[in-house]
Amino acid sequence: MNIFIQTLQTEFEENANSKIALEQKAYMRNQFEYYGIKTPKRREITKPFLNKKFLPKKSDLESYVKILWQKPQRDYHYFAQELAFKYTKELDKKDIELFEFMVTHNSWWDTVDFIAPKLISAYFKTYPKERDAYIKKWIASENIWLQRSALLFQLKDKEKIDTNLLTFVIHSLINSKIGSKEFFINKAIGWILREYSKTNPDWVVNFVQTNDLRNLSRREALRLIKK
Repeated sequence: MNIFIQTLQTEFEENANSKIALEQKAYMRNQFEYYGIKTPKRREITKPFLNKKFLPKKSDLESYVKILWQKPQRDYHYFAQELAFKYTKELDKKDIELFEFMVTHNSWWDTVDFIAPKLISAYFKTYPKERDAYIKKWIASENIWLQRSALLFQLKDKEKIDTNLLTFVIHSLINSKIGSKEFFINKAIGWILREYSKTNPDWVVNFVQTNDLRNLSRREALRLIKK
């Protein structure tokens, strides 16, 4: 484990750019440190580490992710979630606990918006009986990032989206003390409705017209629908 992560650290340090790092940090409201490596270059650097023949054992994934997630540079968090994505065909029932950890630590939209539609979505497709209990738990948690995950895990489901569940989640959040006023929740409501409008615009229009959504959510939801 140490060699794998130390080698990754060496690669990041050798490609660091302090000017870009300051720009990236400012864009994220100074919440995280950065090496100053832009996404295309970071993916080039990390590609060998994600090669199947060099991947850690699945049983070690949680340890790797947590070590990477606790580092100050955001670059490690991006890599950790991409590493976890390599194992979505080998998911264990307990992996949802790791995904919850990732959502609730060093939380911001940039990682949650990867974790929810890629990792959590894959988990609920593998273990569908676990879905409803976790969604209700996350809604009740008053953690906006878990709540955002409850919305966005269906983001790419197209015609397979569970509209009954989506309706339940949106209603729960717009009627909650925190979710009703939270920018990141209302933005996510609009985003998933906009994405679903590509598949079923009539359903989205009807939903927007018959529900008391915030202006942000309404505007985002209808952005792709011709007037």
